[in-house]
Amino acid sequence: MVRDPLITALGRIYPAERLLVARAALVPYESDGLTAFRTRPRAVVLPERREEIVETVRLCHQHKVPFVARGSGTSLSGGAVPIEDGLVIGLNRLNRILELDPVARIAVVQPGVINLDVSRAAAPHGLYYAPDPSSQSVCTIGGNVAFNSGGAHCFRYGMTVNHVLGLTAVLPDGEIVTLGGRSLETIGPDAVGLYVGSEGLFGVTLEITLRLLPRPEVYRTVLAAYHSLEAAGDTVSQIVSAGLLPGAMEIMDRLAIRAAEAAVHAGYPETAAAILIVEVEGEARQVDAEYQRLRAVVDASGAYEVRVAADEAERELIWRGRKSTFSAVGRLSPDFIVQDGVVPRSRLGEALAEIERLSERHGLRVANVFHAGDGNLHPLILYDGREAGALERAEALAAEILEMCIRFGGSITGEHGVGLEKRDFLTKMFGPEDVACMRRVKDAVDPDDIANPGKMFPGSGASVGALHGLHPLERQGVISRV
Repeated sequence: MVRDPLITALGRIYPAERLLVARAALVPYESDGLTAFRTRPRAVVLPERREEIVETVRLCHQHKVPFVARGSGTSLSGGAVPIEDGLVIGLNRLNRILELDPVARIAVVQPGVINLDVSRAAAPHGLYYAPDPSSQSVCTIGGNVAFNSGGAHCFRYGMTVNHVLGLTAVLPDGEIVTLGGRSLETIGPDAVGLYVGSEGLFGVTLEITLRLLPRPEVYRTVLAAYHSLEAAGDTVSQIVSAGLLPGAMEIMDRLAIRAAEAAVHAGYPETAAAILIVEVEGEARQVDAEYQRLRAVVDASGAYEVRVAADEAERELIWRGRKSTFSAVGRLSPDFIVQDGVVPRSRLGEALAEIERLSERHGLRVANVFHAGDGNLHPLILYDGREAGALERAEALAAEILEMCIRFGGSITGEHGVGLEKRDFLTKMFGPEDVACMRRVKDAVDPDDIANPGKMFPGSGASVGALHGLHPLERQGVISRV
C-alpha cells in the first residue's frame, strides 16, 4: 500500500484521535450550514495549539495540498465546504479568551471562541461584544472574521470588521503575520479591513483582538404589527428619515412569525403579515427622548398593534424569537435555502413586494426575516427535497432574488459571503476589471491557490459535490459530483 506522505507527516504532529481519516469520522465535516454542497476531504485535523496550525499549513504548502479552516460549520454560503482530496483544519479546540482588558476595552481571543462567550466574559465589567449573528450561541469568532458577520445590531454598530482591532494569521505559505494592533488609530493601509471578510482565501486566523463596548444603561424595545410586509419595510425608511439611529431594526413576515412562535412562544401577534422590532438603547435620558420620537413615527406608520417590552425578560423573549427563526423554519418545511442579499433601505418595501411576487410565480413559500436597518435580506425559501426538481426551483427563485438585489443597486451578500453558492453572481455585480483585481490580490497572497480554493471566484478550480439533484453550477461544468 502506498502511504500518503501528507498524512504520514501530520501523524507526527497529531495523535490519532485528532487526525481523522476514517470515512465515518469525516462525514460530519463534509458540508457546512448550506447542506446542498457536500465533499469528503482527505483528512481532518483538530489542533489544540496555534503552533500545530502553523505546522499544518506549512505541510500543506510543501505538499501542495489545499486546505480549509473550519469553526462551527455554520456558514450558509458553502464557504466551509471541504476541497476534494484537501484538508480540513478544525479550530473549535482553540477556544480560549487569552486576555480581557476592561480598561483598554479589548479582548484577545483564539479563533474557536464562541461569539456569545466573549460578551459573557465581558459582562462583569459592564462591557460586551457588539456583533450578534443569529447563530451567536454557536458560531466562532474565526468564522465571523472570515465572513465579516453582522447581526441584529449591525445597523448602529457595524459589522465584524468594525470591531476587529488586530489579528495574527498564518498565510498559505506558512508565514505568520500580525495585522493592526490594539487601538482604533491605525497608520498606513487597512490590512485588517482587507483580511476580514476574505472567506479563508488568505490563510488561517490564529488570534483576534476585539473591541469591546460599554453595555447600554437602558434598552427600549418596540414591536409593531402590520397588515402588509411592504408597510413594515416602508416604516424603516421613515424611522431613518426622522434622524433616528436605533440599535436594531428587524422585520419578520407571517411565515417567520409562525415558525418562531412554534419554537419559543415569543408572544408575537400571529395574525400580522409582518412585525417590526426596533430597539433604542443608551443613557436613560437619551433613550427616553429617542423613544418618544420613535413612537411618533411608528404610530403614524399604519401599525395596527404596538407593544413595548415591559422588562428585560420580555425583551429577551422578543429577541429569542427573532434569533431562533432560521432553525425554527425547519418546523414548516423539510428543506429550505437561506438567501442573503442587500437592497438600499429606500427600496426595502419595493423589494419585499417583489419577493412576494416571485414567491407566487415559482409556487414556493418564502419566510422573510432580515436586518431591516441596513437592508440586509434573509429570505428563507421553503421546499421539499424529496420532490423531483424542487431544489432546482428553489435555487432559481434564490437566483432571481439576488438579481433583484443587484438591479436595485444593492449587493449579493450582506454577511454570509459568496462561498460556493454565489460565485457566478460575482461577475454580475462587479465588472471584469474589478474581479481581475480581486483575483490578483488572492494570487499575490496565495500563488499556489491552496487556501480554500474554489470559493468566491467564478470558474475557480476546486471540485465540490451537490447533495440534492443536479446543481446549476454542475450543469455548467464548474463543479462535479462526489
